[in-house]
Amino acid sequence: MMNGMAQDFRYAIRQLQKNPGFTCTVVLMLALGISACAALFGFVDAALIRPLPYRDAGRLVSVFTSNAMESRFQASYLDFKDWRNLNHVFSSIDAYSASDAANGGFMLSTPTGAQQVAETRVTPGFFHTLGVSPVLGRDFYSNEDSPESAHKVMLSYATWQKRFGGRPNVLGESVVLEGVPSIIIGVLPRDFHFAPAGPAEFWGIVHASDYCEQFRGCRNLNTVARIKEEVSIQTAMADMKSVALQLERQYPESNRDEEASVVPLSEVIVGKVRSLLLVLLGGAGLLLLIALFNAMNLLLARSASRTREIAVRAALGASGARLIRQFAAEGLVLVIAGGLLGVVSAVFAMQFLTKLIPADMIGNMPYLRGLGLNVHVLVFACGASLVAGVQFALTPFLRVPLSRLPEGLSEGGRSSVGTRWRRFGSKLVVLELATATILLVGAGLLDKSLYRLLQEEVGFEPDHLATLQIEGPIGVQGTALAREVVGRIRSLPGVKSVGISSTLPVGTGWGVGRFQITGRPDHGERDEAFYRQVSPGYFITLQARLLRGRYFTEAEDVSRPRVVIINQTLAKQYFSGEDPIGKYISYFGEPKSAMQIVGIVGDIREGPLDTKSRPALYEPFNQDPWRGFSIVVRTAQTEHSLLPTLLALMHQIDPGISVHDEITMTDLINESPSAYLHRSSAWLVGSFAVAAFLLSVVGLYGVVTYSVSQRIREIGVRIALGAQRGSVYLVILKEAAWLAATGTALGLVGSVAVARVTRSLLYNVQSWDVPTLVGVAVILVVASMVASYIPARRATKVDPMVALRYE
Repeated sequence: MMNGMAQDFRYAIRQLQKNPGFTCTVVLMLALGISACAALFGFVDAALIRPLPYRDAGRLVSVFTSNAMESRFQASYLDFKDWRNLNHVFSSIDAYSASDAANGGFMLSTPTGAQQVAETRVTPGFFHTLGVSPVLGRDFYSNEDSPESAHKVMLSYATWQKRFGGRPNVLGESVVLEGVPSIIIGVLPRDFHFAPAGPAEFWGIVHASDYCEQFRGCRNLNTVARIKEEVSIQTAMADMKSVALQLERQYPESNRDEEASVVPLSEVIVGKVRSLLLVLLGGAGLLLLIALFNAMNLLLARSASRTREIAVRAALGASGARLIRQFAAEGLVLVIAGGLLGVVSAVFAMQFLTKLIPADMIGNMPYLRGLGLNVHVLVFACGASLVAGVQFALTPFLRVPLSRLPEGLSEGGRSSVGTRWRRFGSKLVVLELATATILLVGAGLLDKSLYRLLQEEVGFEPDHLATLQIEGPIGVQGTALAREVVGRIRSLPGVKSVGISSTLPVGTGWGVGRFQITGRPDHGERDEAFYRQVSPGYFITLQARLLRGRYFTEAEDVSRPRVVIINQTLAKQYFSGEDPIGKYISYFGEPKSAMQIVGIVGDIREGPLDTKSRPALYEPFNQDPWRGFSIVVRTAQTEHSLLPTLLALMHQIDPGISVHDEITMTDLINESPSAYLHRSSAWLVGSFAVAAFLLSVVGLYGVVTYSVSQRIREIGVRIALGAQRGSVYLVILKEAAWLAATGTALGLVGSVAVARVTRSLLYNVQSWDVPTLVGVAVILVVASMVASYIPARRATKVDPMVALRYE
């Protein structure tokens, strides 16, 4: 048997070598489909399948507060402590508060000066809850969050190697973070990461004596909890809702209408990437199907030309099993070659796609570390190859049973067999066109969604705006630093105006505050708004619309009565039918610090592009100053050329100023996370759609060409009997039009259903968007007619005498 198999493989290789065009085409089609699928599956495996690097990760969850503004919002330290004491479903629950170096971070004192670093502060049992132990030193003790305890920190493995040379005696040394000495007590494992906190260098303690931790309304903590073994997510959710209701009754001012939600930690880590990856993997799978359909069509055409050979071999005594084994050997050779090329291409594709992810986003996706070829990807690629091999081996015999092979010895038999090949190939082309339609409609909807997202009204003029974020030295007075920075920037050539904000537009650095309107009775309404601090020149620099009232003045500092500007959404929602100017609002718990409304501005897209405008409060920066803030500069010159000048100027003002994220406002909008998510999905699905479109049109061309070759005698007879050339065109094009129309119609129905499933990636676009559906249908039908024209034209040039003599 082994000798027979070896003979089959040698014969298969010789047969394929005699047809290099056929062999290369099939191998490349297989490689294209397997490469796309394997590469995307590598991302899915890393993000969704591979378990998190924590002990019994399936029982880890996050608990959020939820309100009218946010479904997943942070918790206060006091609420967290009550959650820990009152719940009945968690074996442990801990909290963390992250500070990314790119968004302020912490100041680390070094011999060469202060540096910004990312630090995450956690409650003492955090690493125990995750099931992570340090590779050097110890974990935090349970009492080290008390006010009298000295500050302790743990190092990430990378920081230990980079900043401390991997020295074992680093334990006990002291580092100064935000001007406070902290003792190093341990080093975390090399492969440890916690994506929700970002790539932190230092891990410190959340101290009960910290300022924000004193107030129940100050929500700055995220949580991670371990569910007890016998408890389900639904049970945990019900228990935490009960706890939240108890806290609402006990603390009505700060916790009114506050609910709690429980979410698996894996879902928190992956977030919106899950839907994107599944859509892309689905697109790659459809592309693989089209590649397989095309390859099967080529195999069918080749098998039809070998019908006489197979029939002769069967007549000479070859068994059905031997014939099947021969076809299986040829299919296996093609699959091995295509699979190997596909796997190698997938490795390069994964590396290429990883490089396309912005550096700040890849830092929050640590699960993509070491992305590449692994056992899961290999098994997936082998599975896809196995499916292709089985199809390649059995397709000829599914169309022509062994009992009918003797027909191949006759001319008529050959013709009838060719007709069956042609009919089956036509069905495959219909499936190809339907699949290509689904991908093209998906790409069209995603492209339209991206266009509308980037054209969304942001409430200001982003052109000619340069931005950067700075962090002043520890101990500097925020108001003095801001005035110095603004004054020096104004003196630069070409600068029109300068503004300051606690966070830039199209960002996520909002605070959320619950407020009350002075003079109105409290009936338990949940009045909430986002807030941030801005300078007097902020709205002028952005060229935002002032609807009523005035902007802030430079004199409105901590010594003056507090004032506030509200946006249009807040005015409509809470002051419908009345004039807000002159009225007072205050945050809950601070009624003595009422703020007078002095202006109303048009809605500015302060949050992500794909979210609606929400109520917003703007407070004067001078009344709540901080040494870290964002700067926006409007210039008459090219904004890109101003960035190096701004960077140099900050260092001239004070070498201790840390500057980061210098970028133009246009680039900030175009490179924001929501824009990147929509752009990457549109780009990748569009690439798959183009490849599927070309493959399906080529497949249709092949079927029509083969059909013409099988109907040479018929066409010759028609022409000999006086048929006009136009009628021959009509016969051929009518067949192609039927295939294109059927495939496109099936694809349009399928695309609407698929778009409904993926609507989370669509922005302001319906899944049944008529212009997109009609456009795709027209493109496919026109392309199909063009592809069919060449064989139809060839058919009209048939010489009747040559055709009849050939037959």
